[in-house]
Amino acid sequence: MDYRTLCQQAEAMLREEPWYVSAMSNLSALIMETMTELNWAGFYLMRDGQLTAGPFQGKPACIHIAPGKGVCGTAAAGNETVVVPDVHLFPGHIACDGASESEIVIPIHREGKVAGVLDMDSPVKNRFQQEDREGLEAFVRILERWVKWE
Repeated sequence: MDYRTLCQQAEAMLREEPWYVSAMSNLSALIMETMTELNWAGFYLMRDGQLTAGPFQGKPACIHIAPGKGVCGTAAAGNETVVVPDVHLFPGHIACDGASESEIVIPIHREGKVAGVLDMDSPVKNRFQQEDREGLEAFVRILERWVKWE
């Protein structure tokens, strides 16, 4: 995967329209179009103390996730990227799509606090490697720099 190009495309999109709804809608579509072996890509945003489904591509998603619950809630509560090679071995995994086998979740920050997460699922075990982690963390840093929350 060419993460340098993905990040350049993301920055161009965010320059064009940084409003979080439009930006995250297009960014989730960009991820689904450019990355292989995915069945879900999108965002959960902090709202009223829990993660709430935001713009995404894929099957219908769980709407609310409490901090510390599932992979997304664990990443948000711990403020760190979580890579799960086999979701069936992750204690408390929330199965929104039974076809998912692996997952990566990267926290998104606003004013120094976790404002949401980028969540990606794959129907392939061990889909996400160190290169993906680093590339997607760089992708999220670009989003954090450009996105406008209001």
